[in-house]
Amino acid sequence: MGQPDSRGGQAPQHGADRLPPGQRPQRGWPVTHYGPVPRFRPERWEFRVFGATADGGKRCWTHEEFSALPYETVVADLHCVTKFSMQDAEWGGVSAGTFLALAPPAPEVTHVMVWAEYGYSANLRLADFAARRTVFATHRDGELLTAEHGFPVRLVVPQLYAWKGPKWVRGVEYMTADRRGFWEERGYHNIGDPWREQRYSYQEEPGDGPDL
Repeated sequence: MGQPDSRGGQAPQHGADRLPPGQRPQRGWPVTHYGPVPRFRPERWEFRVFGATADGGKRCWTHEEFSALPYETVVADLHCVTKFSMQDAEWGGVSAGTFLALAPPAPEVTHVMVWAEYGYSANLRLADFAARRTVFATHRDGELLTAEHGFPVRLVVPQLYAWKGPKWVRGVEYMTADRRGFWEERGYHNIGDPWREQRYSYQEEPGDGPDL
């Protein structure tokens, strides 16, 4: 199967021809992030789902509990806004759908904010978060993520640029209205669809996001 784009179609299936506009294939996996690599302290680590939940409460998982959740794999490309694409990686971890089932959002939820270490955040439409291949990855190609690549957990949202999938994720906030995340407040596009080259906020059209 080709990679589904966020419009519901199928991307081309082979080689460079299947890349989004402006992207180039990348061998290896460059390290790109803002700020230092956090130190992992398993005894203090927890993953939270909070905000506009269906029951008004929040759910928390320790690292041991998170690691015991159902493990799923998806094969998907990763498209960086800096124009490289890493193709056909196998991502293993806990699907976003698992958390939507364990901690359902309220009916009026339209977006989520994914929170990571140091207060980093990325906003997503609920439909993108709930997509079948959105996964909180702990492994790539069967190996644990390294700290530089997001260990213990990074979000992978294959249909969006990779900045929408933070490293070192700590939780998800359900929201009833959109709110810009870290890079979205600093000039990146609010949606981030690589097939439409939605890289920067100046490209936004009415309705793509809240005012800057």
